[in-house]
Amino acid sequence: MPAARVERWVANFVERHGGATLAVTDGALAGTAEDGSDFTAVLPFDASYDGPPDAASFAGAVTSAVPSDWGVLLVRKGGFAVARMTGDTFAESKVGQRHVQGRTKAGGQSQQRFARRRGNQARQAYEAAADHAARILGSGSRLVVVGGDHAAVEEVLGDPRLGALSVVDPWLPVPDPRRGILEQAARDACAARFEVRNAEEAS
Repeated sequence: MPAARVERWVANFVERHGGATLAVTDGALAGTAEDGSDFTAVLPFDASYDGPPDAASFAGAVTSAVPSDWGVLLVRKGGFAVARMTGDTFAESKVGQRHVQGRTKAGGQSQQRFARRRGNQARQAYEAAADHAARILGSGSRLVVVGGDHAAVEEVLGDPRLGALSVVDPWLPVPDPRRGILEQAARDACAARFEVRNAEEAS
């Protein structure tokens, strides 16, 4: 949830559930309603919240938690998007596509040749993603939010040039990376994460 929506959301929660008590627990803002419903809100970038138990202070902390220098890396087979961010602003980015063939129903040697070709195409796509990530994100220590396909992201992050990057939550389950997907991923990375449990679910 973006920082700008936090106060209104908490106010609506309190009103909808007949009142609520806010507290700070384990680095998160927690709300317990009169009807037994509750929520837990955590800051982005694995930051711990230690401010007062009110929505306005937590909303301010959401904005403050966004680093001045961080990155986004999204990878799926055949596509990638990488960005270096200054706060919530794009400093440099690259979105790329590489053709990787789909699966085949052929058998025998044809299937084996196809699998090798598909594997080579995927490897080349990951190498291209790693090249751009190394160029844009650099070799220094930097927080990075990742998403896409787990295996593809791990392949790219396995490049030694990216060894100093520190991956932080949340994992972003994005479709094929495009410019619009990258922009939304950056916004999602800067947002607070709310987990809500309604009274009927708790009983």
